[in-house]
Amino acid sequence: MNETQHAAIDVKGLVKRYGTRTVVDHVDLRLMPGRICGFLGPNGSGKTTTLRLICGLLTPDAGNGTCLGHDLITGRDAIKRQTGYMTQKFGLYEDLTIRENLDFVARVYLLDHVRDRVDRALERLDLASRQNQLTGALSGGWKQRLALAACVLHEPKLLLLDEPTAGVDPKARRAFWDEIHALAAEGITVLTSTHYMDEAERCHEIAYIAYGRLMARGTAEDIVAQSGLKAWLATGPGADKLAPLLRDVPGVTAAAAFGLTLHVCGPDEVALEAAIAPLRRDKTVKWEKSEPTLEDIFIHLMGQARDNAEAA
Repeated sequence: MNETQHAAIDVKGLVKRYGTRTVVDHVDLRLMPGRICGFLGPNGSGKTTTLRLICGLLTPDAGNGTCLGHDLITGRDAIKRQTGYMTQKFGLYEDLTIRENLDFVARVYLLDHVRDRVDRALERLDLASRQNQLTGALSGGWKQRLALAACVLHEPKLLLLDEPTAGVDPKARRAFWDEIHALAAEGITVLTSTHYMDEAERCHEIAYIAYGRLMARGTAEDIVAQSGLKAWLATGPGADKLAPLLRDVPGVTAAAAFGLTLHVCGPDEVALEAAIAPLRRDKTVKWEKSEPTLEDIFIHLMGQARDNAEAA
């Protein structure tokens, strides 16, 4: 990475309140150009609001910073012109064809060479053969491709994607992520919210937000290493059925079955070993130390966070 390169996103202390509820609570986020950051957190955690603050759709109540080199407050119009924002809910016209929707978006942006730009977007997202199909007749995966095509028409430097693959089949999700990585390789910065742990692992780095507060930040490997969680894996006859016996035991923050195996974790190694000790008397089940998963860590972090709805 070029040491003199400026961050695509560099914001500090972002705050957004609605009445007495603080939806975004002093969030810091720095992301370099060409990086893909997965933005994770439970529903209502402030992910969408943070995305909207970053791209200039909302004004923060406190905090400052830059996006694409422009001041977050005074440069909002410039930020919007260089950002592609894919909303959680499909927002294009279902009674228009694919091409008609892209033509419309191009004209809203006052772009030149509209036909050439639309042709390139259709080819890039493999939509050319369907360009005259009504958008309302498309499956979720094809609507997703169209929405992404609309986002990149104006050649943005930043993509903000709000749970873009929700409800999309695995094949379409994989194709989508292949395209996201291709865009990042061209220097486009991507910040995407997601609930899927496998998608988080496909990102260059992860930011986890819970109830407005940023709880963890770094690569997947960094977050696992810094979590402090300990984990055990149980295999053998009936191992998966042991989860209910451990979920409320002191020292255990998560006990979950994965197929025929059991994964157990907690922050204190001694307490965790004491918790599983009675179950280890059954010699038909084999226990071995393991690594915590991202899902383990996020469940643990969510348990530490205070629901901001309670303070409202």
